[in-house]
Amino acid sequence: MKTIDYYNQYADQFLQATLYVDMESLYQPFLAEVPDSARILDLGCGSGRDSLAFKNKGYQVDAIDYSEVLVERATQLTGVPVKQQSFYELDMHDVYDGVWACASLLHCARNSLPDVLKRIHAALRRGGVCYMSFKYGTADRVKGGRAFTDLNEEQAQELLDRLNGVRVLKQWITVDQRPDRQEKWLNVLWKKHA
Repeated sequence: MKTIDYYNQYADQFLQATLYVDMESLYQPFLAEVPDSARILDLGCGSGRDSLAFKNKGYQVDAIDYSEVLVERATQLTGVPVKQQSFYELDMHDVYDGVWACASLLHCARNSLPDVLKRIHAALRRGGVCYMSFKYGTADRVKGGRAFTDLNEEQAQELLDRLNGVRVLKQWITVDQRPDRQEKWLNVLWKKHA
């Protein structure tokens, strides 16, 4: 099974597991770095939980996801016209004050991460920020029908060092917020130079 097939097949279970997770502690450092009227891209928006939160806080939100079923569900939830698109196809320039890539780039093939980060960097306005999160570790693995690229601090830094003019604002580890999980997550907030 491919990762995309997993999300199309198990969309409703995925929504139940993720929709009501309290993400406020992750939103705060990200939103502190963007202007009040910021335009934010939710990259791999899944259920649309974060898009809805940003919209309700008054931000302009664009959202994409590669799963056809999740695009439908997220559009219904948020009222935002979510676009079906892969992060491999991101092709925008100087549009966003913030890119939110929460638990989405962890499905990006490791050898494609430099290209995808370049695309995010291009999509950001000068001074724009990107939040991204990965399961903490160093492995490339398949679990339950989904492919994962785990990342640690050194690997994240190596990736960002390949981009021109980027500063890591904050890098921290959290424990999964879902009640049945003990996994650790690497959170990285970085800024494109003004």
